[in-house]
Amino acid sequence: MPKPGYLYRLGGRMLLPVIMAGVCLAQTAAPRTVTLVQAVELAWKNYPALRAVMADKRAAEAEVEQARTSFLPRADLLWQENRATRNNVFGLLLPQSVLPSISGPDLGARTLESTWGSAGGLLVSWEPFDFGLRKAQIELARSVDRQASVQEAITRLDVGARAADAFLSLIAAQQAIRVAAANLERAEAIARSVKVLVDNQLRPGVDASRADAEVASARTRLIQAEAGVTIARAELAEAMGIAGTEISIVTGPLLDLPPVQAPTTPTLSTHPLALAQTARIDTALAQEKVLGRTWFPRFNWQSAVYGRGTGARLDGTFNNARGWYPDTFNWATGVTVNFPIMDFFGLRARRKAALHRSESEQARYDEVINTLKTQDARARALIDSAQKISAEMPAQVRAATETLERSRTRYEYGLTNITEVVEAQHLLAQAEADDALARLALWRTLLAAAKLQGDLRPFLQMAERK
Repeated sequence: MPKPGYLYRLGGRMLLPVIMAGVCLAQTAAPRTVTLVQAVELAWKNYPALRAVMADKRAAEAEVEQARTSFLPRADLLWQENRATRNNVFGLLLPQSVLPSISGPDLGARTLESTWGSAGGLLVSWEPFDFGLRKAQIELARSVDRQASVQEAITRLDVGARAADAFLSLIAAQQAIRVAAANLERAEAIARSVKVLVDNQLRPGVDASRADAEVASARTRLIQAEAGVTIARAELAEAMGIAGTEISIVTGPLLDLPPVQAPTTPTLSTHPLALAQTARIDTALAQEKVLGRTWFPRFNWQSAVYGRGTGARLDGTFNNARGWYPDTFNWATGVTVNFPIMDFFGLRARRKAALHRSESEQARYDEVINTLKTQDARARALIDSAQKISAEMPAQVRAATETLERSRTRYEYGLTNITEVVEAQHLLAQAEADDALARLALWRTLLAAAKLQGDLRPFLQMAERK
């Protein structure tokens, strides 16, 4: 007989998966319900691409602050403690970064004995004027900052529009399920009517087979529509930046016709895409200005206070009691002028390249404006077309419904065949689908128009109305 402890451990191992399954079921049983406005706001909050450009914007702001620090004086503090020999030679040594320097005359004697040495000092340097170079560098950093700001606006616009479009796609997929379910219900009703007629030998058996085939086809379309909803739901969660989360939506007024007004003519020069290209032009011009201020003399005022200590004597002997700390001090002040004369030719070529880059960015700006004008004309045409199609849809659905009813009546009285009924059924299913999608198509064109305006707020306010 098993021991009680064994049963307890066994029961615990069996109970744990049940508890975990219950927790998972509880987590998946409550999907997150959102409206279109909430979906867009969650995308703005969570989408990684937007967080990345916001971080880039903060980095660009920090670069501006760093450029401003170039006006501050520079102060370098040094302390050195060493133990070394004191052998020295006369002669030239070209500038290098490998051999340590040593001061003092050649004593004519060589020894490997060492002593202590120390040094400490403070060097303050400041550039009193620079012919506008530092100001140009700050303006370059600001232009990069403006470019990052506009890129944030572009990404925000794209992310919000993508989330809104994914929301409308999920509504369309749900409407496809509704249409497919209604079509399946009609197909089953027709199949039952045909079966009665066939059983009473009023219609040939092939009609029943055709009706059954239509039922199977309608069931297949419903399965496909259900899969489409699952995919659209996952794509909406990904567009919101919360991929893997179960999403439920509130359609609100999005299944009704929106109150459409004639779209206003957008100011294309203030569109984020145009502003981004303007910022690129400004950056190229700022780079050219920096290069133009580079070929000037650089003036540096320098002041130093320093001290040194050594245990080496001039006669070649050592005093190891000295050298632990600096005991010989000096101060110095002066102005250093550095003029890179031969940089003129390279800087001239770089300035020409910067000017050509600005011309290239200007051409791209013209291309952006042309593209926005084309998109504006396209949006206006699509809005007009969607309005007209939406107005025709109710009449089309009514006509298709009447056609199916009359075809069924004619079939029951033996005035037509099953093919006419099936075609009428297909016509009604297509009309219902077109009716649902026509309204959503109008919402989509309004979304595209809002994106072209560079501001989604009017569209979101329209989608939020009761």
